[in-house]
Amino acid sequence: QVQLMESGGGSVQTGGSLRLSCATSGYSFRYNFYCTAWFRQAPGKEREGVAGILTKTGTTYYADSAKGRFTISQDKTTNTISLQMSSLEFEDTAVYYCAAVPTLLGSTCARLSQAEFNYWGQGTQVTVSS
Repeated sequence: QVQLMESGGGSVQTGGSLRLSCATSGYSFRYNFYCTAWFRQAPGKEREGVAGILTKTGTTYYADSAKGRFTISQDKTTNTISLQMSSLEFEDTAVYYCAAVPTLLGSTCARLSQAEFNYWGQGTQVTVSS
């Protein structure tokens, strides 16, 4: 059974940094083909993809809003995904979710479409203020 658990959310000032972690279980980064990704949902807005990684190959994908500011990475020894966020803006305020889907296709990870992801964590709040 695949399970995902986020941690690391909190409050930060604009321009600051924050690191989120997603502990996964139920699949192996070394042996299974999964896309594990970060999504976020701001109040009154739809959930949107932020960044994804094909865990077996380490290939990463980013939404335009995340490019240059966010970095997704993985630790294959602990099956953990991280999202390092820097230069945070008020618009980054949202609940951040970790999600996963079994796939061989980089295109699935690149699309970051929530409808294609089977497994979800509970989310962690990130609040950016001036």
